[in-house]
Amino acid sequence: MPTFPLPIARSLRHAFHALLVAAALALALPLQAGDLATVRLIAFNDLHGHLEPGDNTITAADPRDPGRAIALRVGGLAYLASAVRRLREEQPASVLVSTGDLVGASPLVSALFRDEPTIEAMNALGLDLNVAGNHEFDHGVAELQRLIAGGCATQPRGIAAGCAGAQGRYDGARFAFIAANVENAATGVPLLLPYVVRTVAGVRIGFIGAVTRTTPGIVVPDGIRGWRFTAEAPAINRYARQLRADGVNAIVAVVHEGGDAAGGINGCDNPRGPIFDIARALDPAVDVVLSAHTHRAYNCRLDDRAVIQGASFGRLLSVIDLQIDRATGKVVRGHTHARNVPVANGLDADASIRAAYPPYPADGQVAAIVAHYRERVAPLADRPVGRLAGIVERMSSDQGDSPAGRLIADAHLAATRGNGAQIAFTNTGGIRASLRPRAPDGTVTFGDIFTMQPFGNSLVTMTLTGGQLKALLESQWRSSTGRPHFLQPSSTLTYAWRDGAAAGSRVDEASIAVDGRPWRHDAGYRVTVNSYLAAGGDGFHLFLDGTDRIGGPLDVDALAHYLSQQSAGAPLVADAKRRIVRRGSTDSATRVR
Repeated sequence: MPTFPLPIARSLRHAFHALLVAAALALALPLQAGDLATVRLIAFNDLHGHLEPGDNTITAADPRDPGRAIALRVGGLAYLASAVRRLREEQPASVLVSTGDLVGASPLVSALFRDEPTIEAMNALGLDLNVAGNHEFDHGVAELQRLIAGGCATQPRGIAAGCAGAQGRYDGARFAFIAANVENAATGVPLLLPYVVRTVAGVRIGFIGAVTRTTPGIVVPDGIRGWRFTAEAPAINRYARQLRADGVNAIVAVVHEGGDAAGGINGCDNPRGPIFDIARALDPAVDVVLSAHTHRAYNCRLDDRAVIQGASFGRLLSVIDLQIDRATGKVVRGHTHARNVPVANGLDADASIRAAYPPYPADGQVAAIVAHYRERVAPLADRPVGRLAGIVERMSSDQGDSPAGRLIADAHLAATRGNGAQIAFTNTGGIRASLRPRAPDGTVTFGDIFTMQPFGNSLVTMTLTGGQLKALLESQWRSSTGRPHFLQPSSTLTYAWRDGAAAGSRVDEASIAVDGRPWRHDAGYRVTVNSYLAAGGDGFHLFLDGTDRIGGPLDVDALAHYLSQQSAGAPLVADAKRRIVRRGSTDSATRVR
């Protein structure tokens, strides 16, 4: 060991002591601004091709009376584009993310053109990445791959037409689609990129995607045959470990799964639902969870990480400001700030509301894209198909039969009487909006009913035995403790169910009536459903056993024809009589409102 003259040794000891003090101070004091990189994540979820504002609103405080709430007019892609631009101007180091269901179940202005308008608008918006949601699989893997890669579709799909842009071609997406938990069932090879890494402000951030594992039960089975949807958290954790091994220490999970919480758009009271279970199971290295799927708004902190969702249809933008240590590449979680921001569009008539919630101007480039497709779709979308006396409400799948469900099922039955149909069912998940008549005479347009049921399914009539029909009704309860997942029946089927009864015997056999006559176990019944249900969709696999199948018209055409006929003399009054009756409880959960 070398020795030094005493003055030099003393100098070295003083220098070493100074270094120790400096190191201790560095650990004790907060990081300086120069040590941190500021990065902004801007996210939205469940756009579903809502290019236009429509009637979209979000609940907000009334500026005229803060104790009350208003329905603030929000959304519209041209306004969202301006909101994104302003957020990026505030913080240029940013990443724009869609948390899935970018397309699918879309209004006619996007759906008529196979959702290519939405992708084109996203390219103009500068979207960086989109996690695949369940609705990206609505028309199968092959169509999703085409939507990403570009090119005109070769397989027909009802009235939908592609390559209808101003240039007469479709160039595909200029942003990444990701999903870590969708893989080839035989080889395990991922369908899409499991993750992407973006370098922003000199630091690397990994974005790992996952789609809800329930996707196989809510899309047409044939379209995803051969592909496996695995549990979300293990898939994310697998690639989080890989990212850390590659030196990427800032990690964002982009998960098309959700939950719910109370407290307003930035509240988190009583958080519940699958996304919170997923978040608790994630690798500690995951810093942020962008969520989706349930169309709810919440802003939570769970295990010191942000878990956020911004409602749906471009009504909100989720903004997450990160501080990342340049030396380690890690997010300083205590400095993370998240919020949901309304995309106010100024369509409210009241000036005081516009003053309290300053609207964003419409972005010219995106507005031009939307206007092009709106002009193309207008002759079909604006065509009157009938009149209604009032709003026909949709409700969730555990609330019995709804006015919207009754209307659609009756329309499907009427359209297939020639095929011998005695009963019709529709699935609650296929009803995407309430049907709102227009002033002054209650007119309903084709665009309105397409927004209500936008999937373009054809109708299928089949024969089920009475025993199969009873088993089908019992299958609406998916577990011994789960809530019911009701099919919506036509007026020709009525029945009662008992709250608290054992699985397999909840439906009261004596109450089942078909066309007003008692149900018979050994009879054959002609039943109409849409092609999604006919293929076993929504977990109703018993429809696969139906025999003597005959095809029918598109579901939306059946509804248009029915409305036209039923409102020829006067606006149609929606049927208010319940077809599914709950017994054994005073709980109103399944009462039709």
